[in-house]
Amino acid sequence: MNIGNKIKELRKQRGLTQEQLAETLGISFQAVSKWENNIAFPDITLLPVLARYFGVSLDTIFDFNQSEIEEKSLEIAKESWKYRFSDKEKAREILENGLKEYPDNDILLCNLLYVVDMDSNPDEALKIGSKILDVTKDEALKYDACRFMAYAYKAKNDLASARKVIDIIPEIYISHLSVKAEVMEGEEKWLAACAEEGVCLQNMMDMHSIMVDCYEEKGEFRNALNQCEKTLKLLDLLECGDNWNSVREAFTQKIASIKAKIQ
Repeated sequence: MNIGNKIKELRKQRGLTQEQLAETLGISFQAVSKWENNIAFPDITLLPVLARYFGVSLDTIFDFNQSEIEEKSLEIAKESWKYRFSDKEKAREILENGLKEYPDNDILLCNLLYVVDMDSNPDEALKIGSKILDVTKDEALKYDACRFMAYAYKAKNDLASARKVIDIIPEIYISHLSVKAEVMEGEEKWLAACAEEGVCLQNMMDMHSIMVDCYEEKGEFRNALNQCEKTLKLLDLLECGDNWNSVREAFTQKIASIKAKIQ
């Protein structure tokens, strides 16, 4: 913490000497000198007094810059994205080291959920998700945490609890990207439209996969097979590139599995 440096900065902005500040606070100038040289900290009861005197928040006294913390934590999160799918342990290590520097940071906690094994350790996901709900003011992070908590409760076969956290998530039919694509111009419009297309297509692929599973659960294997084949045709019709090969492979494997059941 740079409390001493911040007090010195605020004192000089007021044009005060250490003696004048000390007299105002009713303490010795040696105490102020120790603060500003980071030899000692002010008594905790003096911090609100200092904040009121200088007309600043306690965050300012503590030299707490939220936007800077968010920027740095996002940089750490982006570094973990490089390994999210290829090396989850490496991604976890990056995020956990970041949390040592920024404890209970909601951005880092939310990214940690992406590398938790829901099947083997759902309780860890629930603990992280609950912490996010306690500390975050960002609704996007809050709802993402609820999503992962629902997955974790499902892994524990606790659908009642899963339903409760799902109900926290609002039903939204518009998105930041879709509105940007409709309103903005030029390259910004194009990039937003491309990004929203990718999100929508991924959601559609996920829902198609779920529909196939539902057909199979009901024993309607012909309908399941038809759904898989339509999905693959859709990917070809949209001329989706190599980035969607894993989706193609997943549906191709489903087709082979379903055909084996029909036979």
